Amino acid sequence: MLSVAYIGEFITLSLMAIALGMDAFSVGLGMGMIPLRLRRIFSIGVVVGLFHVIMPFAGIILGHFLSSHLGSIATYAGGILLLILGVQMFLSSFKDDAGPMIKPIGMGLIVFALSVSLDSFSVGLSLGMSNVRTALTLILFGAFSTILTWGGLLLGKKVRGVLGKYSEMLGGSILCSFGLQLILN
Repeated sequence: MLSVAYIGEFITLSLMAIALGMDAFSVGLGMGMIPLRLRRIFSIGVVVGLFHVIMPFAGIILGHFLSSHLGSIATYAGGILLLILGVQMFLSSFKDDAGPMIKPIGMGLIVFALSVSLDSFSVGLSLGMSNVRTALTLILFGAFSTILTWGGLLLGKKVRGVLGKYSEMLGGSILCSFGLQLILN
């Protein structure tokens, strides 16, 4: 039987995964404006999902190392880091972008996946400081970012970028709330 603590952690990590995937969703909305075949959309989502597993895993490993050496200060540092990331993500939603400048093929796909998963490294760093379940975190981050990327790309074919700013605002707000939760608990 699942414990209440596990269910709570699952819900928290799912919300964080959604918040981190909002970047991929919003950029996918813009990228979905260019003509892409379904096979290309599938591969873009998979690559973005892989980067949302690799980057937080590296952050979690570094976070475990730092927390073992810094103790409770690391938890506050992780909360502050999440708060800063959330504010940055929220504020970046007000910038006027013309959409993605790279094509999602070859090195352009790698650059795209890296750019939308950089914040997951920092979140992984702060999560590593709080001894989170690594496998659960990586599965949720990878799955949600893949699904949100696909959704953004497919919806981008239908919608002309209206949701992009609002999805980044929502994602930033969620990261801020979890940063505050780490700091205040």
